[in-house]
Amino acid sequence: MTEQPPPDRPRGGFGESAPVDPPVVPTRTIALVGTALWVLALAVTLVVPALHTGERDWWPWACVSGIALGVFAWWYVRRGRGNAAGA
Repeated sequence: MTEQPPPDRPRGGFGESAPVDPPVVPTRTIALVGTALWVLALAVTLVVPALHTGERDWWPWACVSGIALGVFAWWYVRRGRGNAAGA
């Protein structure tokens, strides 16, 4: 005879769970917003002289790198390879 769990305890043991759907994430929008923030950071960096002179002369290039990576990410996700649903 097998023992039945009490009615107030959920059924199932360790490692058993109901299937969960992955969350829907707007990856194109995230890439676009991130790229726009890098563009804003570049504009601020170029307008304020203290942010692109002296030891901080590499800051605009960091923003340009962020923009380039953001454009690539947006293109890659738009193509469909970055979409987990299509995998």
